[in-house]
Amino acid sequence: MNTPFQKASAWIDAENAQDPNIEIDQNKEYPKELLYSNRMYERLMQFEPQASEEVQIASKAQHICRWKLPRESYPMDRVGYLKWREELKKFHAKTTAEILEKAGYNEDFSNRVSFLIEKKLLKKDAETQLLEDVICLVFLEYYLDPFVQKHDDEKLKNIIKKTWDKMSEKGHQEALKINYSEDNLNLIKAALA
Repeated sequence: MNTPFQKASAWIDAENAQDPNIEIDQNKEYPKELLYSNRMYERLMQFEPQASEEVQIASKAQHICRWKLPRESYPMDRVGYLKWREELKKFHAKTTAEILEKAGYNEDFSNRVSFLIEKKLLKKDAETQLLEDVICLVFLEYYLDPFVQKHDDEKLKNIIKKTWDKMSEKGHQEALKINYSEDNLNLIKAALA
């Protein structure tokens, strides 16, 4: 564990490994946010192997310690949801910045990672867009199915359309390569029609 990147990655993993929420992947149990972090990083490296260190860290820390700000602690309406999302971004950025400082990164690097985690200048900043593409790809590949179990078709079409609208053309091309179930593929086609 010599480089700042190795230190920061290990500390982000250690934080996410404390998630009390468990998710099962291929018959193995994982702390939910550690699994999400690993999926984000793996997808980023498949999608854009030359991604900067800042984007790599931001991908791993996208949901760092998310369970500490539960959705239920905010009003269960649209305003409550948006407030929760905004505060999550700041919380993830601050938590990550503390790790980056400890790992030996300078303030400029840390500020850039915070900028990315807070998804500033989406559609205008290439790296923010790259991170958003990866978030959307991970959602479509791993988290669309659980959504399908919980919501009706109209709500799902709306979620898929909003997800699609956030992505770049390169993201769209990659999303079309995901191995969806036949039902989910039909749902995606209907949402995008």
